[in-house]
Amino acid sequence: MKNLEVRTAAKSAGVKLWEIAEVLGITDGNFSRKLRRELPRKEQEQIIGIINEIAAEREGTA
Repeated sequence: MKNLEVRTAAKSAGVKLWEIAEVLGITDGNFSRKLRRELPRKEQEQIIGIINEIAAEREGTA
């Protein structure tokens, strides 16, 4: 499976792919298609950062 680190980080943080897509300003369908091919390391790190931000926001409001 491509982009396993991104998918695993999202799943373990309880963040849905559509939430990441929303922050990136793209549709969830486009984001899912983007994940079909391995992303450059820099882009993966950016997405993992977004996942961490979304998870931190949830913890702050819980």
